[in-house]
Amino acid sequence: MNLGDEAILEVLLKELRATLDVEVVVFSRDPQDTEARHKVRAVPIRDLHKEDVLEHLKRLHLFVLGGGGILFDGVLDGFLRDVNWAKELGIPVMVYGVSAGPITSPDAKQLVVDTLNKVDKLTVREGEAKRALHDLGVTRDIEVTADPALLLEPKPFTKELLKKEGVEPDIPLVGFSVREPGPAAPALNIEQYHALLADAADFMIERFDAQVLFVPMERGEHKDLQHSHAVIAKMARADRARVVKGDYTAAQILGLVEHMVFAVGMRLHFLIFAAIHHVPFVPLPYASKVTGLLADLEMPIPSIRELNVGKLCALLDRTWDLRKEARRHLEQKVPILQARAKHTNQILCELLRSLTPS
Repeated sequence: MNLGDEAILEVLLKELRATLDVEVVVFSRDPQDTEARHKVRAVPIRDLHKEDVLEHLKRLHLFVLGGGGILFDGVLDGFLRDVNWAKELGIPVMVYGVSAGPITSPDAKQLVVDTLNKVDKLTVREGEAKRALHDLGVTRDIEVTADPALLLEPKPFTKELLKKEGVEPDIPLVGFSVREPGPAAPALNIEQYHALLADAADFMIERFDAQVLFVPMERGEHKDLQHSHAVIAKMARADRARVVKGDYTAAQILGLVEHMVFAVGMRLHFLIFAAIHHVPFVPLPYASKVTGLLADLEMPIPSIRELNVGKLCALLDRTWDLRKEARRHLEQKVPILQARAKHTNQILCELLRSLTPS
C-alpha cells in the first residue's frame, strides 16, 4: 500500500503492454488489491512454499525484479531469493530501475554481489545506486535509467475533492510529506524531525499565508498517517494544517500535487510527483535514493542531520523567493529523466524479443 510502489507498477505495466502483447503475473503481498488496482493476475508470493514458487517461476519467459528501493538491509533477502531460484531454473532475470542501500551487513553485501552478477540485465534509477553496487563488488554491467513513476499520468483532483479534504482552493497550498523510521531510514530521530517539520509548517503558514496539507504516501500502522498527525500536534498553527483522509490512487495523488504552489518532503515519490508538475520543493533527504534524485535533477542536497529550525526556515524562505527559477529548472531537467525512464521499458522489451519466438 505504498503509493510510490503502486505508481512504479502502474507505469511498468502500461509501458510494457503498449509495446508488446504479453501475459503478466505479479508476485504480490496483497494479490487481491493488486488485481483490482492494476487489472493483472497476482499471486501471494510470500505465503507460498518453495515448491509452489518454483512452479510459478517455471512458467515464465522472464522474471522482472523491481523497481523501487528494494535492496536494503532487512528486506533484500526475500527479493533476491526469488532471483536466485529463477536463475537456478534457467529463467532470465532483469532488474528494473532499483535503488540500493543502506546495505551494511557482510552477509547482505555478499548476497547482493553474488545474485546481481548472475542477472541478464541490471538497471538502476540513479547514479548513486550504480556507484554503491560497484563499490560492493558487482561487476555486471549496470545501466542508469530513472524511476518509472516519472511517467505516471495524473487523474484530475477536483475542487470538490479539495474541499472534501478541508482545502480552500483560493489559498496557496503547500504540501508536506513525512515518513516513519525503519530499515530504509535507520538514522531518523523522531523527536528531531517531527519538531523540525512542525516549525517548518508553521513558518510556511505565517510567512506566506499558506495552508498546509500532509500527504501520506504509505498507509498502515506506524506509517505516514500517524507521523503526519504527530507533526501537526507539535504545530502552533495546527488550525491551518490537514492530513489527506481519502484513499486515493497514485494517479489521483499526482493530480492533487498539481494544485500545490510549494512542497516540502521526505518521501521520494512525493518529491517525484512535485517534480513532474514542476512544483518547487525543499527535500529532506533521509536516504541515498532521495539524494540520487536530487543529483540527477542537479539540485542542492541539504543534510537532514545538520538542519536546524533556523537553517531550514532560511532554506524555505530562499527557495520560495526563487520559486520561478526553481520551476524553470524543473521544466528543463525532468524531461531528461522521463526519457531515461522510458528507456528502461525499451531494454525490457528488447530482452523479451530476444528470448521469445517472433
